[in-house]
Amino acid sequence: MSGDNDFVVVANRLPVDLSTAADGTQTWSPSPGGLVAALSPVLEKHSGCWVGWPGVADAAPEPFHTEGGVLLHPVPLTAADYEAFYEGFSNATLWPLFHDLIVTPHYERAWWEVYRDVNERFAAEVDKVAAPGATVWVQDYQLLLVPGILRQTRPDLTIGFFLHIPFPGADLFRQLPWREEIVRGLLGADLIGFHLESYVANFLELVSQVAGPLGSRIGQPDTLIVEGTPATRRVGARITASDGRSVGVGAFPISIDPATLGAADDAAVEKLRAELGHPATVLLGVDRLDYTKGILQRLLAFEELLASGSLAPEDAVLVQIATPSRERLEHYRRTRSAVEEAVGRINGTFGTISRPVVHYFHRSLPKQQLQHYYRLADVMVVTPFKDGMNLVAKEYVACHGDGSGALVLSEFAGAGVELHQAHLCNPFDIDSIKRALLGAVRGFQWEPEAMAERMTAMYEQVTAHDVDLWAGSFLDCMREAGR
Repeated sequence: MSGDNDFVVVANRLPVDLSTAADGTQTWSPSPGGLVAALSPVLEKHSGCWVGWPGVADAAPEPFHTEGGVLLHPVPLTAADYEAFYEGFSNATLWPLFHDLIVTPHYERAWWEVYRDVNERFAAEVDKVAAPGATVWVQDYQLLLVPGILRQTRPDLTIGFFLHIPFPGADLFRQLPWREEIVRGLLGADLIGFHLESYVANFLELVSQVAGPLGSRIGQPDTLIVEGTPATRRVGARITASDGRSVGVGAFPISIDPATLGAADDAAVEKLRAELGHPATVLLGVDRLDYTKGILQRLLAFEELLASGSLAPEDAVLVQIATPSRERLEHYRRTRSAVEEAVGRINGTFGTISRPVVHYFHRSLPKQQLQHYYRLADVMVVTPFKDGMNLVAKEYVACHGDGSGALVLSEFAGAGVELHQAHLCNPFDIDSIKRALLGAVRGFQWEPEAMAERMTAMYEQVTAHDVDLWAGSFLDCMREAGR
């Protein structure tokens, strides 16, 4: 029996936090992030619902409404579900596969069976809450099968899917023993969105190689031009699925809401610089502590610049904020160990007791405090081996509307396509990172006007192409594709 929600967002996580009072009383409260902030107006306008796991194993809170009237509908998962579905198939199979085998994926049949089962449960919950003819937007790699399941059970729905991480080349993806089932699941959508046109091309090539009865590519690029720059915001092609439907596939680079960053607190920024010892140059890294982020490589590049005298320890400091991530997985534990060993070695060699050269935080910071660090940093260092987009780079740029600052950015981050004025580097090449870092640091002395022009151009790009444009563009195309 269908529900009464005309617009449904489906994601692995609900945007909620669980708070436990001193007396043991537990309270669930909404915790809006970038995605929910972008979609809240649509959710509120169309009697919307957000379906997802509440983030705590074996917890099954009752559905509840936010102050804006959005229904949050939990999908409970057991601890065993979490281990096999999330830590296992999602993050030990799909995550490394989609990030170009930076580590070796594990293909476990038991994980796949739980992944499929959990996707079926998510789809069943959507079936309960979605009104006849509703629009359903499925998010990310944990739910690749949901569009296809919904297409079978609810053919009345308009279904979109967006992938927030990279999509690998077809030759890599074909390693996956369940490749046909994944492609079939995705082709249940009316519109499939990726960050970049290169990811679109990878998916189209995969479909052409494994499709068989799944579908065939037809049409030409440039179908369904949408708001924004045509080179980066268009549906790239259409695929004919086995049931005769036309499925749109396109690039929709995600962005941020610059308004949520607020105005800079100059006094707080100056206090931070004083706490760091008033260095001439502050370099900043902000990442989840993930093996894809290249944190160790930037530390090694910084270490070599200090060792060669290219940077003086009394003049430059590196602040690294590393948010804990998936710490029960072996590769993540190894990454943390290697990063923290490097931090200790660098500080032991070049720092003093009162003045370390690397300031390392293994915790998340509140948004307002993070904004102060963005504003403080003379150079933002973003060096992932592979990243679907990387919104940290865009947040930093949004905090420097006055043209100050510089961005060192991996050429393998999706953001590099839009922020091509950054100091781009190859994160697999320590010398390339060093050249980019020195170019950014010395650029303030050698070519200050050119540095300001580069940052201003990136600022204009980020503020003009914000998260509202991303969401609006996708939803416009989804409605068009579902007709």
